[in-house]
Amino acid sequence: ALFVQTTLNPVFCFFCVFFHRHNDLALRLRIFKNNKLSEIDLHNYNKTATDINRLKAAHVGGQLFAAYVLCTAQEKDAVRLTLEQIDLIRRICTEYSELELATTAEELRNTTKIACLISVEGGHSIDSSLPALRMFYQLGVRSMTLTHNCNTPWAKTSSAYYSYYKNEKRNLTEFGKAVVDEMNRLGMLIDLSHTSLGTASEVLKHSKAPVIFSHSSAYSICNHSRNVPDHLLHDLKKNGGLIMVNFHNSFIACQGKANISIVADHFDHLKRVVGAEHIGIGGDYDGAIGFPQGLEDVSKYPALIGELLERGWSKEKLADVLRLNFLRVFEKVEKVSSSVLPNPKSIYNRGLQLSLAGCHIFSKPLHGGSQKKKI
Repeated sequence: ALFVQTTLNPVFCFFCVFFHRHNDLALRLRIFKNNKLSEIDLHNYNKTATDINRLKAAHVGGQLFAAYVLCTAQEKDAVRLTLEQIDLIRRICTEYSELELATTAEELRNTTKIACLISVEGGHSIDSSLPALRMFYQLGVRSMTLTHNCNTPWAKTSSAYYSYYKNEKRNLTEFGKAVVDEMNRLGMLIDLSHTSLGTASEVLKHSKAPVIFSHSSAYSICNHSRNVPDHLLHDLKKNGGLIMVNFHNSFIACQGKANISIVADHFDHLKRVVGAEHIGIGGDYDGAIGFPQGLEDVSKYPALIGELLERGWSKEKLADVLRLNFLRVFEKVEKVSSSVLPNPKSIYNRGLQLSLAGCHIFSKPLHGGSQKKKI
Protein backbone atom coordinates (compact mmCIF):
# COMPACT_ATOMS: atom_id res chain seq x y z
CA ALA A 1 0.00 0.00 0.00
CA LEU A 2 1.02 3.57 -0.56
CA PHE A 3 0.28 6.92 1.04
CA VAL A 4 -0.43 9.68 -1.48
CA GLN A 5 -0.56 13.33 -0.48
CA THR A 6 -3.06 15.17 -2.70
CA THR A 7 -3.96 18.81 -2.92
CA LEU A 8 -7.27 17.93 -1.26
CA ASN A 9 -6.36 15.63 1.58
CA PRO A 10 -4.21 12.57 2.31
CA VAL A 11 -5.57 9.57 0.42
CA PHE A 12 -4.69 6.02 1.33
CA CYS A 13 -3.76 4.56 -2.04
CA PHE A 14 -4.73 0.94 -2.33
CA PHE A 15 -2.94 0.46 -5.64
CA CYS A 16 0.71 1.37 -6.05
CA VAL A 17 0.52 2.16 -9.76
CA PHE A 18 -2.15 2.81 -12.37
CA PHE A 19 -2.34 3.02 -16.13
CA HIS A 20 -3.20 6.17 -18.05
CA ARG A 21 -4.40 5.48 -21.55
CA HIS A 22 -3.84 8.54 -23.73
CA ASN A 23 -1.00 11.07 -23.73
CA ASP A 24 0.32 13.34 -26.51
CA LEU A 25 3.75 14.18 -25.11
CA ALA A 26 5.38 13.08 -28.38
CA LEU A 27 3.35 15.66 -30.31
CA ARG A 28 4.56 18.46 -28.02
CA LEU A 29 8.18 17.35 -28.39
CA ARG A 30 7.84 17.53 -32.16
CA ILE A 31 6.34 21.02 -31.94
CA PHE A 32 8.84 22.39 -29.41
CA LYS A 33 12.07 20.56 -30.30
CA ASN A 34 11.51 18.78 -33.63
CA ASN A 35 12.00 15.47 -31.78
CA LYS A 36 15.54 16.38 -30.62
CA LEU A 37 15.63 14.56 -27.27
CA SER A 38 19.19 15.68 -26.58
CA GLU A 39 17.94 19.24 -26.09
CA ILE A 40 15.56 18.49 -23.22
CA ASP A 41 15.45 16.76 -19.86
CA LEU A 42 12.23 14.80 -19.55
CA HIS A 43 12.67 14.42 -15.81
CA ASN A 44 11.58 18.03 -15.42
CA TYR A 45 10.14 19.73 -18.50
CA ASN A 46 7.78 22.59 -17.72
CA LYS A 47 6.62 23.24 -21.30
CA THR A 48 4.42 20.15 -21.17
CA ALA A 49 1.85 18.66 -18.80
CA THR A 50 3.90 15.46 -18.65
CA ASP A 51 7.38 14.63 -17.43
CA ILE A 52 8.94 11.74 -15.55
CA ASN A 53 8.98 13.42 -12.15
CA ARG A 54 5.27 14.21 -12.35
CA LEU A 55 4.39 10.72 -13.59
CA LYS A 56 6.26 9.28 -10.60
CA ALA A 57 4.59 11.75 -8.22
CA ALA A 58 1.18 10.47 -9.33
CA HIS A 59 2.29 6.81 -9.17
CA VAL A 60 1.57 6.28 -12.86
CA GLY A 61 2.81 2.80 -13.73
CA GLY A 62 1.84 2.71 -17.40
CA GLN A 63 1.36 5.33 -20.08
CA LEU A 64 0.13 4.87 -23.65
CA PHE A 65 1.84 7.49 -25.78
CA ALA A 66 0.17 8.61 -29.01
CA ALA A 67 2.07 8.73 -32.30
CA TYR A 68 0.00 11.44 -33.98
CA VAL A 69 0.42 13.37 -37.21
CA LEU A 70 -1.84 16.04 -38.65
CA CYS A 71 -4.73 15.18 -40.94
CA THR A 72 -3.15 17.40 -43.59
CA ALA A 73 -0.52 14.66 -44.03
CA GLN A 74 -3.18 12.23 -45.27
CA GLU A 75 -2.22 10.66 -48.63
CA LYS A 76 1.04 12.63 -48.53
CA ASP A 77 3.69 11.79 -45.93
CA ALA A 78 1.55 10.48 -43.06
CA VAL A 79 3.33 7.11 -42.92
CA ARG A 80 6.81 8.68 -42.74
CA LEU A 81 5.77 11.21 -40.12
CA THR A 82 4.10 8.49 -38.06
CA LEU A 83 7.28 6.40 -38.22
CA GLU A 84 9.19 9.41 -36.89
CA GLN A 85 6.78 9.70 -33.95
CA ILE A 86 7.02 5.97 -33.22
CA ASP A 87 10.80 6.31 -33.31
CA LEU A 88 10.60 9.22 -30.86
CA ILE A 89 8.49 7.27 -28.37
CA ARG A 90 10.80 4.27 -28.60
CA ARG A 91 13.82 6.51 -27.97
CA ILE A 92 12.12 8.13 -24.98
CA CYS A 93 11.42 4.71 -23.51
CA THR A 94 14.98 3.45 -23.99
CA GLU A 95 16.96 6.57 -23.10
CA TYR A 96 15.32 7.08 -19.69
CA SER A 97 15.95 4.31 -17.18
CA GLU A 98 12.67 4.98 -15.37
CA LEU A 99 10.71 3.96 -18.49
CA GLU A 100 10.32 0.65 -20.29
CA LEU A 101 8.65 -0.22 -23.60
CA ALA A 102 5.85 -2.77 -23.17
CA THR A 103 4.15 -4.68 -25.98
CA THR A 104 2.15 -7.31 -24.06
CA ALA A 105 -0.24 -7.36 -21.13
CA GLU A 106 2.23 -9.54 -19.25
CA GLU A 107 5.01 -6.99 -19.68
CA LEU A 108 2.63 -4.25 -18.58
CA ARG A 109 1.63 -6.23 -15.51
CA ASN A 110 5.15 -7.24 -14.45
CA THR A 111 7.31 -4.19 -15.06
CA THR A 112 8.67 -2.27 -12.07
CA LYS A 113 9.19 0.82 -14.23
CA ILE A 114 6.77 3.16 -15.98
CA ALA A 115 5.55 1.08 -18.90
CA CYS A 116 5.39 2.77 -22.31
CA LEU A 117 2.84 1.56 -24.82
CA ILE A 118 2.55 3.03 -28.31
CA SER A 119 -0.67 4.04 -30.03
CA VAL A 120 -1.16 5.44 -33.53
CA GLU A 121 -3.72 8.22 -33.36
CA GLY A 122 -5.66 8.34 -36.60
CA GLY A 123 -6.24 5.75 -39.30
CA HIS A 124 -4.94 8.22 -41.90
CA SER A 125 -1.48 7.22 -40.64
CA ILE A 126 -1.62 3.85 -42.42
CA ASP A 127 -2.47 5.45 -45.80
CA SER A 128 -5.10 2.77 -46.44
CA SER A 129 -2.38 0.11 -46.33
CA LEU A 130 -2.67 -3.11 -44.35
CA PRO A 131 1.07 -3.76 -44.79
CA ALA A 132 1.75 -0.38 -43.13
CA LEU A 133 -0.55 -1.40 -40.26
CA ARG A 134 1.36 -4.66 -39.84
CA MET A 135 4.73 -2.89 -39.86
CA PHE A 136 3.52 -0.48 -37.18
CA TYR A 137 2.65 -3.53 -35.10
CA GLN A 138 6.14 -4.94 -35.63
CA LEU A 139 7.57 -1.66 -34.30
CA GLY A 140 5.59 -2.01 -31.08
CA VAL A 141 2.29 -0.24 -31.82
CA ARG A 142 -0.51 -1.90 -29.89
CA SER A 143 -3.43 0.47 -30.47
CA MET A 144 -4.85 2.68 -33.21
CA THR A 145 -7.74 5.13 -33.39
CA LEU A 146 -9.58 4.49 -36.65
CA THR A 147 -9.92 8.22 -37.37
CA HIS A 148 -8.78 11.51 -35.96
CA ASN A 149 -10.39 14.84 -36.89
CA CYS A 150 -10.70 13.79 -40.52
CA ASN A 151 -12.42 11.03 -42.39
CA THR A 152 -10.32 8.33 -43.97
CA PRO A 153 -11.50 6.72 -47.21
CA TRP A 154 -12.85 3.87 -45.08
CA ALA A 155 -14.17 5.38 -41.80
CA LYS A 156 -15.88 8.55 -40.59
CA THR A 157 -14.79 11.06 -37.98
CA SER A 158 -16.88 12.64 -35.22
CA SER A 159 -15.44 16.04 -36.11
CA ALA A 160 -17.71 18.63 -37.70
CA TYR A 161 -14.79 20.87 -38.70
CA TYR A 162 -13.09 18.84 -41.43
CA SER A 163 -14.41 17.84 -44.84
CA TYR A 164 -11.88 15.32 -46.16
CA TYR A 165 -13.70 12.66 -48.17
CA LYS A 166 -17.01 14.36 -47.41
CA ASN A 167 -18.66 12.37 -50.21
CA GLU A 168 -18.00 9.08 -48.44
CA LYS A 169 -21.46 7.91 -47.32
CA ARG A 170 -20.56 4.66 -45.57
CA ASN A 171 -19.59 4.64 -41.91
CA LEU A 172 -17.30 1.64 -42.38
CA THR A 173 -16.39 0.38 -45.84
CA GLU A 174 -15.36 -3.17 -46.72
CA PHE A 175 -11.75 -2.06 -46.45
CA GLY A 176 -12.56 -0.58 -43.03
CA LYS A 177 -13.86 -3.98 -41.96
CA ALA A 178 -10.61 -5.50 -43.23
CA VAL A 179 -8.70 -3.07 -40.99
CA VAL A 180 -10.79 -4.18 -38.01
CA ASP A 181 -10.23 -7.84 -38.90
CA GLU A 182 -6.48 -7.35 -39.23
CA MET A 183 -6.25 -5.50 -35.91
CA ASN A 184 -8.15 -8.38 -34.29
CA ARG A 185 -5.71 -10.85 -35.85
CA LEU A 186 -2.61 -8.89 -34.83
CA GLY A 187 -3.80 -8.21 -31.30
CA MET A 188 -4.07 -4.42 -31.60
CA LEU A 189 -6.55 -2.46 -29.51
CA ILE A 190 -9.18 -0.80 -31.69
CA ASP A 191 -9.74 2.75 -30.47
CA LEU A 192 -13.05 4.45 -31.34
CA SER A 193 -12.36 7.90 -29.89
CA HIS A 194 -12.72 10.47 -32.71
CA THR A 195 -14.93 8.17 -34.82
CA SER A 196 -18.49 9.04 -35.80
CA LEU A 197 -21.36 7.37 -33.98
CA GLY A 198 -22.14 5.37 -37.10
CA THR A 199 -18.57 4.14 -37.49
CA ALA A 200 -18.35 3.26 -33.79
CA SER A 201 -21.62 1.34 -34.00
CA GLU A 202 -20.46 -0.63 -37.06
CA VAL A 203 -17.12 -1.51 -35.44
CA LEU A 204 -18.80 -2.64 -32.22
CA LYS A 205 -20.91 -5.03 -34.31
CA HIS A 206 -17.99 -6.31 -36.38
CA SER A 207 -15.03 -6.62 -34.00
CA LYS A 208 -14.33 -10.00 -32.43
CA ALA A 209 -12.29 -8.36 -29.66
CA PRO A 210 -13.14 -5.70 -27.06
CA VAL A 211 -12.62 -2.12 -28.21
CA ILE A 212 -11.87 1.08 -26.33
CA PHE A 213 -12.71 4.76 -26.41
CA SER A 214 -9.30 5.90 -25.19
CA HIS A 215 -10.12 9.55 -24.48
CA SER A 216 -13.86 10.23 -24.60
CA SER A 217 -16.42 11.11 -21.93
CA ALA A 218 -20.17 10.84 -21.28
CA TYR A 219 -22.44 12.55 -23.84
CA SER A 220 -25.30 12.66 -21.32
CA ILE A 221 -23.22 14.99 -19.13
CA CYS A 222 -21.73 17.07 -21.95
CA ASN A 223 -23.28 16.78 -25.41
CA HIS A 224 -20.06 17.12 -27.40
CA SER A 225 -19.58 15.04 -30.55
CA ARG A 226 -16.38 13.56 -29.07
CA ASN A 227 -18.34 11.98 -26.22
CA VAL A 228 -20.24 8.69 -26.18
CA PRO A 229 -24.07 8.53 -25.84
CA ASP A 230 -25.74 5.98 -23.59
CA HIS A 231 -27.01 3.73 -26.39
CA LEU A 232 -23.44 3.20 -27.62
CA LEU A 233 -22.26 2.68 -24.06
CA HIS A 234 -24.68 -0.24 -23.80
CA ASP A 235 -23.17 -1.72 -26.98
CA LEU A 236 -19.69 -1.16 -25.55
CA LYS A 237 -20.65 -3.09 -22.42
CA LYS A 238 -21.85 -6.03 -24.53
CA ASN A 239 -18.56 -5.88 -26.43
CA GLY A 240 -16.59 -6.02 -23.15
CA GLY A 241 -14.67 -2.84 -23.92
CA LEU A 242 -13.71 0.35 -22.09
CA ILE A 243 -14.50 4.06 -22.13
CA MET A 244 -11.61 6.08 -20.74
CA VAL A 245 -12.56 9.53 -19.50
CA ASN A 246 -11.04 12.55 -21.24
CA PHE A 247 -10.31 15.55 -18.98
CA HIS A 248 -10.41 18.31 -21.63
CA ASN A 249 -12.67 21.15 -20.44
CA SER A 250 -14.71 21.26 -23.65
CA PHE A 251 -15.54 17.55 -23.39
CA ILE A 252 -16.17 17.61 -19.64
CA ALA A 253 -18.16 20.81 -19.15
CA CYS A 254 -18.97 21.91 -22.74
CA GLN A 255 -17.32 25.22 -21.89
CA GLY A 256 -13.93 26.78 -21.23
CA LYS A 257 -13.70 25.97 -17.53
CA ALA A 258 -14.25 22.83 -15.48
CA ASN A 259 -13.32 21.34 -12.13
CA ILE A 260 -12.68 17.95 -10.54
CA SER A 261 -16.30 17.65 -9.43
CA ILE A 262 -17.56 17.77 -13.03
CA VAL A 263 -15.00 15.15 -14.07
CA ALA A 264 -16.25 12.93 -11.24
CA ASP A 265 -19.82 13.42 -12.52
CA HIS A 266 -18.76 11.70 -15.75
CA PHE A 267 -17.31 8.77 -13.80
CA ASP A 268 -20.51 8.49 -11.74
CA HIS A 269 -22.72 8.51 -14.84
CA LEU A 270 -20.60 5.93 -16.62
CA LYS A 271 -20.65 3.69 -13.57
CA ARG A 272 -24.46 3.81 -13.55
CA VAL A 273 -24.72 3.01 -17.27
CA VAL A 274 -21.98 0.41 -17.87
CA GLY A 275 -20.46 -0.37 -14.47
CA ALA A 276 -17.02 0.43 -13.10
CA GLU A 277 -15.52 -2.57 -14.91
CA HIS A 278 -15.88 -0.75 -18.25
CA ILE A 279 -14.27 2.57 -17.24
CA GLY A 280 -10.69 3.84 -17.41
CA ILE A 281 -8.72 7.10 -17.44
CA GLY A 282 -7.65 8.79 -20.69
CA GLY A 283 -6.77 12.33 -19.68
CA ASP A 284 -5.45 13.56 -23.08
CA TYR A 285 -2.66 15.59 -21.51
CA ASP A 286 -0.46 17.45 -24.02
CA GLY A 287 -3.02 16.82 -26.75
CA ALA A 288 -5.88 19.08 -25.72
CA ILE A 289 -5.43 22.55 -24.24
CA GLY A 290 -7.48 23.49 -21.18
CA PHE A 291 -7.92 21.15 -18.23
CA PRO A 292 -10.03 21.30 -15.06
CA GLN A 293 -8.87 23.22 -12.02
CA GLY A 294 -7.00 20.73 -9.87
CA LEU A 295 -6.23 18.40 -12.81
CA GLU A 296 -3.81 20.61 -14.73
CA ASP A 297 -1.13 17.97 -15.35
CA VAL A 298 -0.34 14.28 -14.83
CA SER A 299 0.77 14.78 -11.22
CA LYS A 300 -2.80 15.64 -10.17
CA TYR A 301 -4.42 12.21 -10.60
CA PRO A 302 -4.51 11.54 -6.82
CA ALA A 303 -6.90 14.49 -6.43
CA LEU A 304 -9.42 12.76 -8.69
CA ILE A 305 -9.00 9.50 -6.77
CA GLY A 306 -9.72 11.41 -3.57
CA GLU A 307 -12.88 12.93 -5.05
CA LEU A 308 -14.19 9.54 -6.16
CA LEU A 309 -13.46 7.99 -2.76
CA GLU A 310 -15.39 10.81 -1.10
CA ARG A 311 -18.33 10.02 -3.41
CA GLY A 312 -18.44 6.46 -2.17
CA TRP A 313 -16.45 4.61 -4.81
CA SER A 314 -14.97 1.48 -3.26
CA LYS A 315 -11.26 0.79 -3.36
CA GLU A 316 -11.97 -2.35 -5.36
CA LYS A 317 -13.95 -0.47 -8.05
CA LEU A 318 -11.24 2.18 -8.28
CA ALA A 319 -8.60 -0.53 -8.63
CA ASP A 320 -10.55 -1.74 -11.66
CA VAL A 321 -10.70 1.75 -13.17
CA LEU A 322 -7.08 2.61 -12.48
CA ARG A 323 -5.42 -0.60 -13.61
CA LEU A 324 -7.27 -3.89 -13.82
CA ASN A 325 -9.84 -3.04 -16.50
CA PHE A 326 -7.20 -2.12 -19.05
CA LEU A 327 -5.20 -5.24 -18.29
CA ARG A 328 -8.30 -7.40 -18.72
CA VAL A 329 -9.19 -5.86 -22.07
CA PHE A 330 -5.60 -6.03 -23.35
CA GLU A 331 -5.38 -9.70 -22.36
CA LYS A 332 -8.70 -10.43 -24.09
CA VAL A 333 -7.49 -8.72 -27.28
CA GLU A 334 -4.38 -10.91 -27.17
CA LYS A 335 -6.51 -14.02 -26.61
CA VAL A 336 -8.72 -13.21 -29.60
CA SER A 337 -5.59 -12.65 -31.69
CA SER A 338 -4.30 -16.13 -30.91
CA SER A 339 -7.55 -17.67 -32.20
CA VAL A 340 -8.00 -15.65 -35.42
CA LEU A 341 -6.58 -17.12 -38.61
CA PRO A 342 -5.22 -14.83 -41.35
CA ASN A 343 -7.69 -13.86 -44.04
CA PRO A 344 -5.97 -14.38 -47.42
CA LYS A 345 -7.98 -11.50 -48.87
CA SER A 346 -6.45 -9.06 -46.37
CA ILE A 347 -2.80 -10.06 -46.73
CA TYR A 348 -2.30 -7.70 -49.65
CA ASN A 349 -4.10 -4.53 -50.58
CA ARG A 350 -7.12 -5.23 -52.74
CA GLY A 351 -5.95 -3.29 -55.77
CA LEU A 352 -3.54 -0.43 -56.29
CA GLN A 353 -3.36 2.58 -58.52
CA LEU A 354 -0.59 5.14 -58.71
CA SER A 355 -1.71 8.68 -58.02
CA LEU A 356 -0.02 12.02 -57.74
CA ALA A 357 -0.75 14.37 -54.83
CA GLY A 358 1.42 17.44 -54.70
CA CYS A 359 4.99 16.15 -54.81
CA HIS A 360 4.13 12.66 -53.48
CA ILE A 361 3.43 9.57 -55.51
CA PHE A 362 1.39 7.12 -53.47
CA SER A 363 -0.59 3.93 -53.81
CA LYS A 364 -4.29 4.16 -53.12
CA PRO A 365 -6.47 1.06 -52.61
CA LEU A 366 -9.48 0.74 -54.85
CA HIS A 367 -12.31 0.50 -52.35
CA GLY A 368 -14.94 -1.84 -53.68
CA GLY A 369 -14.84 -3.46 -57.09
CA SER A 370 -12.86 -6.50 -58.10
CA GLN A 371 -9.12 -7.00 -57.99
CA LYS A 372 -7.19 -6.56 -61.19
CA LYS A 373 -5.79 -9.72 -62.70
CA LYS A 374 -2.05 -10.26 -62.75
CA ILE A 375 -0.50 -9.58 -66.13
